[in-house]
Parts: sequence; structure tokens; C-alpha cells
Amino acid sequence: MSARDYSEKQTQRSVSGGPASLRVPDELAGLRLDQALARMLPEHSRSRLQEWVKSAFITVDGEPAAPKDKVWGGERIEVRAPPDPDTCAPQAIPLRVMHEDAQILVVDKPAGLVVHPGSGNRNGTLLNALLYHAPAVAALPRAGIVHRLDKDTSGLLVVAKTLPAHTHLTRQLQRRSIHREYLAVVAGVPSAEGVVEAPIGRHPVARTKMAVVPGGKSARTFYRVARAGRGWSLLECRLDTGRTHQIRVHMHSIGHPVVGDPVYGIGGSARQLPLPARRFPRQALHAVRLELVHPAGGQPMHFRSPLPDDMVQLLEQLAQHESSG
Repeated sequence: MSARDYSEKQTQRSVSGGPASLRVPDELAGLRLDQALARMLPEHSRSRLQEWVKSAFITVDGEPAAPKDKVWGGERIEVRAPPDPDTCAPQAIPLRVMHEDAQILVVDKPAGLVVHPGSGNRNGTLLNALLYHAPAVAALPRAGIVHRLDKDTSGLLVVAKTLPAHTHLTRQLQRRSIHREYLAVVAGVPSAEGVVEAPIGRHPVARTKMAVVPGGKSARTFYRVARAGRGWSLLECRLDTGRTHQIRVHMHSIGHPVVGDPVYGIGGSARQLPLPARRFPRQALHAVRLELVHPAGGQPMHFRSPLPDDMVQLLEQLAQHESSG
């Protein structure tokens, strides 16, 4: 039995808040403890697992260990997850549910809704809404949220409702087999289609921003011009990777920033934009299409979200501007 199959079989027994008990498969012999844990518990990041080991929330054969300790197969791993500092209360926030079954939930997120609590926004988030809508997700990492959209980006998000589904979706993201497409209104008119392949990492000076930086994580965005006017374009963007702010950073890096983006801004491009685009109050970015494999049934699933009213109105205003020009 592979580490992946063994992990899934074991973790299915520990979907509540109690400790998880795992045995290291022989095929992981010789790895560091943190490397083995990352294979056995792919729903958690390696950095999180390292912190849990250092804080003795993870023990090996009943004893504390260090992340760099080697494992040789057969060790008994006990995982007692610490309290989540981002734990928040269920709140009756309306959700536009595109699909729901026992394993997954697909939500069409409106612009302005924060996905996960953070500094200054502990309430009124998608996570608060999920805890109210499906209380059992409280037992899952990040309440089943496996990928995010920025606060002012609208569109489709998939959420796991069980730990096996969470693990399965996480692996699909890692294999890049979950397909996500976006519509974006940008400044200027790029070539008819293209690909931006540039590494993304933390901005070297403005640490709250991301940027194209040497040594960043690999990132690839495909785009195609769906419509264009004087000084603006509507792009269809497809993510091959899922880095933080990826489309916004990549479009900015090639001189075609997303209209209304308050962080990666328009700058000098604003002069060529029609007035409706200059006044748009959020980044004009919408997650329009989502494709995945159902974690239990294995069937392909396809979802599409209509463009939200504010972006429809923006495009109508831009079209009127063209005709009056």
C-alpha cells in the first residue's frame, strides 16, 4: 500500500477534533520526519507540520521529536492539532451555492467577501458563513477551504466537506488538475494571446505585496484577448499555477494591470483608460470557470459563473464610450 493510500485510509479514522494516530509506511524509510509527515498528511503544509513537531503536538512512538529526525518505517505518529488561532463563530451570511453534495460545496463568491479571517476581519468572512451552512467543516483544516480568491475578486470556489475530500482536492491542486479560468478587464491591449511565465514571491520592499522576483515560485498564466477597445481589453485568463495574486501580478508585470486594482495599480496606464474604467471601484477580475474531478465519484465536474452585474455594466459603459468616440 502506498503512503498516499495508507495516509487516506488512516486519516479517514480521525475526522473529529481528536488525535490522529498514524504508522509510518516502510516506503518512507530514511526520510526526515517533516518530509514523511508532508507525504502522510498532504492536507497540511510542511511549515505547519514542522511547527507542530517543535511544539510537541506531534510525537513519535509517544516521545517528542525534531523535524530533522529520520524515520525508518513502522513508527507510531500521534498528531494532536493545536487550537486554530483563526477559529471564528458561525454567521448566517448568504451563500450562492452552485453545487453541494456530501463531499464538496461549490460557491459563487461575491466581490467584497473575505475568504478567510485575518487581522482586522475576524467576522463576516466566507469561513464564518461555511461554519453556519455546514457545521461539520469546523473539523477540517481552514473549514474545508482549499484555495482562495482575493476579497475583491468574484467567482467560483470549491470547498471540501470531509477530510478525504479535502485531501483529494489538495492533491488535484498540487497536480494542477483543477482548472480555473478568469475574466479580467485590463489596461491597454496586449497581443491576441500569450503566456506569462515568471516567478512570483514576496515583494522585496513592500512586504504586503507580491511581485515577479528571481527565486520566487514558478508561475504561469495563459491569456487570450476576448474583446478590446481604445485603451482596454477583456482577457480570458487560465491559471497553470495558483500563486497569491497571480493574475494581478503577471498582468502588471507585462504592462497591462487589472482595472481597479488598488494594490498593483494602473499608474501611468490610467491616462489611456476610458473614464468608466478609471472609476471602477474594485479589481475587475472574476473566476468564471472551474473544472475538477469529484473526490468520491471520480466524475469530471464543470461549473461556470455569469459575469457579475458591476463588470457587465463596466463593459456596457466601455462599449458606449467606443460608440460615442
